[in-house]
Amino acid sequence: MSNTIYIGYYFKVKPIQPAVEILIAELGYAGFESFVETEEGVTAYIQKEEWNENNLDDIQILNSDEFEITFTFEEIEQTNWNEEWEKNFNPIVVDNVCAVRAPFHEKFDTQYDIIIEPKMSFGTGHHETTHMMIQHILKNDFKDKSVLDMGCGTGVLAILAEMKGAKPIDAIDYDNWCYLNSLENVERNTCKNITVIEGDASVLKNKYDIIIANINRNILMQDMETYVSCLNKNGLLFLSGFYADDIPMIQNECEKHLLKFEEKLERNNWVSLKFIN
Repeated sequence: MSNTIYIGYYFKVKPIQPAVEILIAELGYAGFESFVETEEGVTAYIQKEEWNENNLDDIQILNSDEFEITFTFEEIEQTNWNEEWEKNFNPIVVDNVCAVRAPFHEKFDTQYDIIIEPKMSFGTGHHETTHMMIQHILKNDFKDKSVLDMGCGTGVLAILAEMKGAKPIDAIDYDNWCYLNSLENVERNTCKNITVIEGDASVLKNKYDIIIANINRNILMQDMETYVSCLNKNGLLFLSGFYADDIPMIQNECEKHLLKFEEKLERNNWVSLKFIN
């Protein structure tokens, strides 16, 4: 598969809050998938194949009299990502139990210590959806459970699943860049039970006790039937990558496939849902 090229938008925002939070939410709806908050505002990334000059037409805050927002944009070469993240990536600690850090950060005194070479904000733990998925994994029993991390990004969720005793684990992403990055991070964390696969839902053939899918609403809706067909009886399905407004649509699709809703986490209008088969 070919490498994914991104368009980076650099927004300067005055005053910063609450404008940045609103802007990120609206950009998420418009197809932007990665965000870095900066001292001046926010940097947002969208895949070049999803980009067109009309992407910002529905971003209402850009026309607000309350905030002054200017921006520039450029095509991002992949070689720029490491440098960008060394400048912008800060370590995080989730619930005082799990740390996610880069190799250039000092080790934390936490039960779980995950080291990743960060190349995008989805999958580092900084984005709300990954943060909530980490919370789900921390709260649930993964020992000796077979796990699928669908849309694995950096592989951080698969890595934490192994640290919690899961095996075997498949980590799948259609993006070649994510696939290669997950391979690096699996090795960096000396994981032994994770198989990284490049592809989409069409490559699924195994059955799992737990499926983690942190992607986006449209892909979740499109592939739900496939996920359910791969889920063992009494298996758990954790979903994220969408907003609170999307819950009825997602929940209806899950219930159509006889999944039972169990729990919701919410963080800055992003949500993560837990279902049982």
